[in-house]
Amino acid sequence: MHLSKDKITEIFVLVDEFCIEFDKTISKHSLGNKPKKKPKMNNSEVITIMILFHFGAFKNLKHFY
Repeated sequence: MHLSKDKITEIFVLVDEFCIEFDKTISKHSLGNKPKKKPKMNNSEVITIMILFHFGAFKNLKHFY
């Protein structure tokens, strides 16, 4: 299945909006021990890659990425 750049962007925006709201909710209930090192990719980027991987016909993530 081929996805257009517009569709990929739409998926990313939806995931990013979800992650922003999810982070707000989690931060209200967290104990405050946040990691000191910032990750190179944010959660919405990782989740979008995983969603796109499942749309494809790849056997593993190495072939996809």
